Amino acid sequence: MEDNVTIIGIAGGTGSGKTTVVKKIVEALPPHYVAVVPLDSYYNDTTHMTEEERHAINFDHPDAFDWKLLTKQINELRLGHAIEQPTYSYLQCNRLPETIHVEPKPVIIIEGIMTLLNKKLREIMDLKIFVDC
Repeated sequence: MEDNVTIIGIAGGTGSGKTTVVKKIVEALPPHYVAVVPLDSYYNDTTHMTEEERHAINFDHPDAFDWKLLTKQINELRLGHAIEQPTYSYLQCNRLPETIHVEPKPVIIIEGIMTLLNKKLREIMDLKIFVDC
């Protein structure tokens, strides 16, 4: 499936319109043609930390994300393999045990405030969009 997959990275500040751009792309393509992978699902696993330690994390810093897992899973999708996307709870400041099953699609969109920051992830993107509204 690798040759038939387009990976799009969409970044921008909070409230900049990233989600609107994603929705417009999804609406413009055939149904079930796009997999959307939110960067927010890939905050680091902090289950080993106390609640106090978790609440002290700066979630607006690049180190808050599990870039290795995200890059690995995007590559899996690109190769035609389904993934189990992590889920994150803002209330608990932690990953949840539940995952979301994501099937490979011809278009994969990675959306989040820092999506374009990681070099390895950026290198596998076919299209990079920064939204500044």
